[in-house]
Amino acid sequence: MTRRDALIGVIESLHAEIAALKANDVAALEAATRTKLAGIDAVALFDGEAPSPEVKELAAEAHRLNETCRIYVNLMAANVRRRLQLLSGEMAPAYRPGGYAIA
Repeated sequence: MTRRDALIGVIESLHAEIAALKANDVAALEAATRTKLAGIDAVALFDGEAPSPEVKELAAEAHRLNETCRIYVNLMAANVRRRLQLLSGEMAPAYRPGGYAIA
């Protein structure tokens, strides 16, 4: 396996993670995450090699997809927090774009 192949595997697993997050499929998310972590370990085996322009591009794509996953997770966590606050009777503060609570 080459670094390029390993990065392509990571990218494919990140696409699978995004799909699992969208579908709320925990089993698929766990499988995709395991595959992603194995791919990252495979990429790390080539740590001493200078990356080619294609490898740099693939790494940048993997980074963008990982950020997309992070955003999905953060949005899901915020939605859960908000729902729990509503269920517990706590009024969640409303925020303006500047970050200040509206009283």
